[in-house]
Amino acid sequence: MFKKVLIANRGEIALRIIRVCKQFGIKTVAVYSQADRDSLHVKFADEAVCIGPPAGKDSYLKTPRIIAAAEITGADAIHPGYGFLAENAGFAEICKTSGIKFIGPSPDMISAMGDKALAKETMKKAGVPVVPGSDGVVPDVDEAKKIAKQIGLPVIIKAVAGGGGRGMRIVRDESELENAFKTAQHEAEIGFGNPALYVEKYVEQPRHIEIQVFGDQHGNVIHFGERDCSVQRRHQKLIEESPSPFVDEKLRQKMGDAAVKGCKAVNYEGAGTIEFLVDAEKNFYFMEMNTRIQVEHPVTEEVTGHDLIKLQLRVAAGERLPRRKIRREGHSMECRINAEDPGNGFRPNPGKVTDFHMPGGFGVRVDTHCYSGYIVPPYYDSLLAKLVVYAQTREGAIEKMAGALDEFTIQGVKTTIPFHRQVMRDDRFRSGKFDTSFLETFEFQPEEQS
Repeated sequence: MFKKVLIANRGEIALRIIRVCKQFGIKTVAVYSQADRDSLHVKFADEAVCIGPPAGKDSYLKTPRIIAAAEITGADAIHPGYGFLAENAGFAEICKTSGIKFIGPSPDMISAMGDKALAKETMKKAGVPVVPGSDGVVPDVDEAKKIAKQIGLPVIIKAVAGGGGRGMRIVRDESELENAFKTAQHEAEIGFGNPALYVEKYVEQPRHIEIQVFGDQHGNVIHFGERDCSVQRRHQKLIEESPSPFVDEKLRQKMGDAAVKGCKAVNYEGAGTIEFLVDAEKNFYFMEMNTRIQVEHPVTEEVTGHDLIKLQLRVAAGERLPRRKIRREGHSMECRINAEDPGNGFRPNPGKVTDFHMPGGFGVRVDTHCYSGYIVPPYYDSLLAKLVVYAQTREGAIEKMAGALDEFTIQGVKTTIPFHRQVMRDDRFRSGKFDTSFLETFEFQPEEQS
C-alpha cells in the first residue's frame, strides 16, 4: 500500500479521499489554489501545497505544479478525484514517467475510452450495442450533413473530448445543423482544447443508465450494478439513484455483461462507468465511458456495502478485486446540492455561507466540504454537498430524502434544495415513470430559501 497520496483535486471529493487514506494509515497531501486556502481538505490533509491563483487553468489544471508538489512532499501516488485532470491521459503519462502511481487507468486506457469516437468504435468491436452515427471524427459541416441524411434526424453533435453537456447540440432540422456544428466546435475548443466532433442518432426521451465497473491489474473485471441518472438539466445530472425503477433483472444482467465485456476488451484497470441510453422498449446503447470515479458513486456504495474509494486504492496497489458476487440490497438516492438559483435558470450563486446545518439520522449521509462561514468561490463547479439516503424501498428512500431536504439548512447563497424538495413531491418522479426529458415539463415554483 502507498505511504503518501497527493490528492489532485478540491472540495468534497478531496476530503472523501483524505478520510479513506487515513483508514489505511496513508499520509495525505492536499493541493489548493489561493481561493481554497481555507477549504477543509487543506485543513485535514497532513500536508498542503498552494499551486497557484484561483482559476482552475492556473492551478488545478497545471500539471507541472502538481507533479512538483508530489515530488517535494515525497508522495508515491496521486489520486485525481473527478474533473480537472482525472481523465487526462497526458497527466497520467507524466505521473508514470515521474515514478508516481496514478490511481486510475493507464494513459492508453484513458486515451482509448476518453476519445468518445474511439471508445464507441472499441465498444462496437467488443459486441456492445452503440448508437448509429459517424465512424469517427466529423471533419466539417458538409460531412455532418451527409451523416445526418444517412441516419436520419434528429441527431446529436458531441465533442470528442466532451463532458458536462459542453460541446453538445441536438439538431432536429437540417437548417439548424451548420450553426449547431460551429457552436459545438467553438465550445469544445474553449472547454477542452480539442474542437473535434462526432455525430450520432439522437435517441428520443431515453433513460440515462450507467453501470459501475472495476478492473484490476490481473485481468479481472466486475460490475456493481446500475445507477439511474435520468433527472438532468442540459446533460448535467441532478438526482441519481440505484437501482433504477425502470431496469428489470433481465436488462440489468444484459447491461452488466455488456459493460464487463467492453472493459475486458481494453484490459481496464480501476474505477469506471459505462453510460448507456435506454429507450422505451429497453433497447440499450453505449454512450460513453468515464475513466474515473463518479460524483454519484455513493449510491452504489450504499446498496452494495463496498467503499469504492477504498477499492480504488487497493486495485492501484496491485490487489485483486473481490471474487464473491456483488450483492445489492435496498434503494439509495443522491441529490446534488449546488450553489445555484433554480428560480433563475440554475444560475451559479457564489458567496458566503452564513448558516449551515446538515440533516442526519439512520440512512442519511452528507458528503460535503461546506461549513458556516465558507465562501463559495465563483471559479469552480457549484457543488456544495451530496445528500445521500438509503432505505429498503424506493418509496422509503423518497420519504427519507424529503425529510432530509427539509432539515438541510444553507443560508447566504441560493441552492438547489427547494428544487429537490419539489421533485420529491412530483407524481411522475414518485411513480418512476420519467426519462431525460423530465425537467423540460417540470415547473419549479420559487419558495423561500431555508
